[in-house]
Amino acid sequence: MVTPLPRIVVAAPATGQGKTTVATGLMAALAAAGHAVSGHKVGPDYIDPGYHALACGRPGRNLDPHLVGESLVAPLLLHGARDADVAVVEGVMGLYDGRIGGSGFSSTAHVAALTRTPVVLVVDISRSTRSIGAVVHGMATWDPTVSVAGVILNQAGSPRHAEEVRSSISLPVLGVIPRDASIATPSRHLGLVTAAERGESAAVVERLAAVVTEHVDLDAVLALARSAPALDASPWSPPVTSSGSRKRVAVAAGRAFTFQYAETAELLAAHGCDVVPFDPALDPALPPGTAGLYLGGGFPEVHAADLAANTPLLAEIRDAVRDGLPTVAECAGLLYLCRSLDGVPMAGVLDADAAMTPRLTLRYPTATGAAGTLLTRVGEEVTGHEFHRTTVTPGVGATPAWTVEGTAVGFASASLHASYLHTHWAGHPQLAERFAAAVHGG
Repeated sequence: MVTPLPRIVVAAPATGQGKTTVATGLMAALAAAGHAVSGHKVGPDYIDPGYHALACGRPGRNLDPHLVGESLVAPLLLHGARDADVAVVEGVMGLYDGRIGGSGFSSTAHVAALTRTPVVLVVDISRSTRSIGAVVHGMATWDPTVSVAGVILNQAGSPRHAEEVRSSISLPVLGVIPRDASIATPSRHLGLVTAAERGESAAVVERLAAVVTEHVDLDAVLALARSAPALDASPWSPPVTSSGSRKRVAVAAGRAFTFQYAETAELLAAHGCDVVPFDPALDPALPPGTAGLYLGGGFPEVHAADLAANTPLLAEIRDAVRDGLPTVAECAGLLYLCRSLDGVPMAGVLDADAAMTPRLTLRYPTATGAAGTLLTRVGEEVTGHEFHRTTVTPGVGATPAWTVEGTAVGFASASLHASYLHTHWAGHPQLAERFAAAVHGG
């Protein structure tokens, strides 16, 4: 099936160039102009899609060949952009930076090539002038399968400064954004502060829209997006296995649990599960009728005191999981199920303790099922990612969740699967199916 979709990728020569600011601003500006905009993020990042959702008024989506496989990238893009006028895809790191040792696999350039999407390069020009022309030329000619079709100059010191840079670039310059510290986004130990945690997030996104509207040629951006060729792919749809009966899956939300791929809830719904969000910091009990529990990623270390203060919910979850409630916990969820987090009491499901460390764990592994558990089968391989500054001691239970790089990790049983590994269930739909089957008593 050939499917048309106007689209651009917003990339940069390196991280820290203003890519997120410009991409989110473009989404918000185009939406404010009356266009239906679909926001996407290259890579496993959960934080930027939260800002994209605010800008577009629809879920932010991720595009990651490592997590879902190359063949699913275009279908997932089309799925997320159903009924949209234009899709804006924010890149990750530098344009050609991908999985370490993978020769650019899962890079922004890789996704742009897989989806045949023109690239708009955002370049911070605050410390240079005509040398920017050499950088842009190199980026545009490095890989003939990647179409770098326009440039947005960021952090311009003055019109004279911007013009000197512009004169060195042969590609169309779609906008020049002046220095403006007021639109910077605050960060923390794992990256940007999540949209859910910033009370002023909507105002910041509105400010980004105003800046982009003033300094970027939106008509030129749309013309470039409309030049993208139709995709030889069909939109992804979650496989439907529901026989009619519905069961409730409680999904952790709120400020401490903000990380979850949009397709996770869609897959569970297709398998006969009604996803019901709850806030572990505020809600005194699980939603009525809960038959399964999904504890995704987030920042429980930032909100540990509030989570610990909700003792009725902690006790209910401890008893329910120990009694066999089907439960999946990824990263933040793993920490929540420990006895303690930085000395603060948690649910106590696992005989383990979590603590912050100065060391960042960042990897993009292939994990192997170490046993037959709620989610895994022996020897089955699943791709995932880890991104955390905590450690859990001990790091493995009697039945491991996975074997990663030759080491057994995590905690699992027939009804529980808890580890640091984040997985994208669209790329491994059997995980969603197995969890849903357990929720239904299968």
